[in-house]
Amino acid sequence: MKRKFWNWVRNENDESRTLFLNGEISDETWYGDEVTPKMFKEELQDGEGDITVWINSPGGDVFAAAQIYNMLMDYKGNVTVKIDGLAASAASVIAMAGTEVQMSPVAMMMIHNPATIAIGDSSEMKKAIDMLDEVKESIVNAYEIKTGMSRAKISHLMDAETWMDANSAVEMGFADEILQRSVTDEVEIPTVSMVYSQAAVTNSLMDKIAAKCKIELKIEVTKTKADSLMDRLNLLKNWR
Repeated sequence: MKRKFWNWVRNENDESRTLFLNGEISDETWYGDEVTPKMFKEELQDGEGDITVWINSPGGDVFAAAQIYNMLMDYKGNVTVKIDGLAASAASVIAMAGTEVQMSPVAMMMIHNPATIAIGDSSEMKKAIDMLDEVKESIVNAYEIKTGMSRAKISHLMDAETWMDANSAVEMGFADEILQRSVTDEVEIPTVSMVYSQAAVTNSLMDKIAAKCKIELKIEVTKTKADSLMDRLNLLKNWR
């Protein structure tokens, strides 16, 4: 039995339940595993009414996240997602299943491209690349449904490994509102939003180093032939 990374708490005052997702989402992949997804689904369906999902996770197995996302999307009651610390990588995908997504004023969300480790010959490497492309497209689907943002912009944000504070997540549609203590105890929320891009920081650092050392940076743009792109597109279509 793999490590259980979730925990349910039932509210005795009503029919609502709370799901806590803490830490890494499945330290071992549950792809091909029948026990773990079945257990999660049974526990999800072992009750009715609205549920609250608290997330504090750096991410983990993308297949686990995809199945949890699908199960929560299919749930009959309302699903309120509350991010109290971090919803990064695969955890951010799960967050998109919320009927409403709320973030703590000090919480962060991170989205990036999927990654894997593969071994084998060139043919196996190409299969891995194609698989990652397909996985990325499926993740973009979840972000697009939630945010209404264009797929191209979402893809760019993923390419740059984008970190968002609560304000930025709300502004871009990844979250709906910022958590407050209570309705009567108002908390003053800072209006400054922050988006961190690893790629932007790296490029900025390289520019500074080049200026310091008086080095002229030469950026080469690699062009891909249209025929190659079409072959790849046809391959993905055949997979479907």
